[in-house]
Amino acid sequence: MGAEAMIDVLIGIDPGQTGAIACLEDGKVVAVSDMPTSGKSHGKGQEVDAYELSSILMGMKSGKEATVIIEQVGAMPGNGGTSMFGFGDSFGVIRGVCGALQLPVRRVRPQHWKRKAGIINKDKDAARGLAIQRHPEVSDMLKRKKDCGRADAILIAEFGGI
Repeated sequence: MGAEAMIDVLIGIDPGQTGAIACLEDGKVVAVSDMPTSGKSHGKGQEVDAYELSSILMGMKSGKEATVIIEQVGAMPGNGGTSMFGFGDSFGVIRGVCGALQLPVRRVRPQHWKRKAGIINKDKDAARGLAIQRHPEVSDMLKRKKDCGRADAILIAEFGGI
């Protein structure tokens, strides 16, 4: 029985309650999911649902070797303490779930992956446009301006994995 080459799976995560998770296999987008949150809607004022996140990550990993790339962000001027605490809580839940699932994690600063993507100092919609250009097969999942978290997750996996 010979050794089989493992398919390289990169899972990009745009953390936060309005973030997303994207899975690239051999450079192609195979799955995209909004960040699962508790409550009825996706978005602000919710908490990351650790159980659902673990299910999504295990499905994306699907028995293959995978590396998770999480955007590492910090406090931004103008953000209040409550919102930053919520963001930090989300980041911690994501890291905890990855640790429990024994998924290796790399952190990438937004400036790093955005520079590699050529969208540094551009608006949020630039990431969506680039993700559609590079991965037209998922353009239907990136139609709305509010889909920028999905686009970020795709590009975090692609350029943060380099």
